[in-house]
Amino acid sequence: MGADAPPVRARGLVKRYKEVLAVDHIDLNVDQGDVYGFLGPNGAGKTTTLRMALGLIVPSEGKVELFGRDPMREGARALAGVAGFVEAPRFYPYLTARKNLQMLAALDGDGAKDRIGEVLDVVELTPRAGHRVGGFSHGMRQRLGIAAALLRRPRLLILDEPATGLDPAGMRDMRLLIRRLADDGITVLLSSHQLPEVQELCDRVAIVDSGRVVYEGALADLRRQGGAGYRLRSTDDQRALQIAREQPGLENARAAEDGIDFQADERHVGELTLALGRAGIGILALAPELATLEDLFFRLTETAGAGSEPAGGDGRAEAELVSAQ
Repeated sequence: MGADAPPVRARGLVKRYKEVLAVDHIDLNVDQGDVYGFLGPNGAGKTTTLRMALGLIVPSEGKVELFGRDPMREGARALAGVAGFVEAPRFYPYLTARKNLQMLAALDGDGAKDRIGEVLDVVELTPRAGHRVGGFSHGMRQRLGIAAALLRRPRLLILDEPATGLDPAGMRDMRLLIRRLADDGITVLLSSHQLPEVQELCDRVAIVDSGRVVYEGALADLRRQGGAGYRLRSTDDQRALQIAREQPGLENARAAEDGIDFQADERHVGELTLALGRAGIGILALAPELATLEDLFFRLTETAGAGSEPAGGDGRAEAELVSAQ
């Protein structure tokens, strides 16, 4: 337990709201150093799962442990080394960013007050530290939420849809910030339905739909499972396409905007290159093209039924900022 235990382990996690099964026997495995994407459409059960992981709501079945500690048994002590926010961070809008952080630091103790300047620098809000939060953009409030989490020197940072509602520049800044934090050794559990962001940031993912995990593992492995595609550019694409269509082991050969696309294993790709050489066709470029996360996501979820995700026992969505001592 503690230092050697994985940041997150969930087994058989279930949440029912009367007739609605919001989370259906979910298992999660977040290891030290992961940038772990918890991916699914709105209503898939992501936020409900995170609330159970943090002890904010009680599971109907199953359990989750953070660094080997169960929040249902150990309460706030289970959140040592854990920080982040679920749904959205909330602050007093009439107070400045620095004053909001001072209030949270007073709750946390453990020298958190001395780290306020440091965390403001990390999220690049030092120039706005003396401004009221009510005048902040959505992206600035999201970054302030991460600053509040960093006051606790977390080993695990849980972020629920941190890029939602951001413009392209804000999404870029959020992506760079999360990457910097991961490079500093913080394990990140990132809940999102933003497929490009997950593909850019995460090394491991769980895809959840209708309350069930339909895939968990390395993102690179998932993309390889999607089938190896290739893009070929040659000195004569029209003849190359004809040869590719006649070549055993090649599938779905078709003309593309700049060359031809096809699917094959490496052995058959090698045989194609030899056939092109015998035909006097030069290869200008031949590169593998793995399936995108978007392709794979819809392949895994398009046949599942629509899920539902109540926000809590009373059905009201309420943001939670994790700041337990």
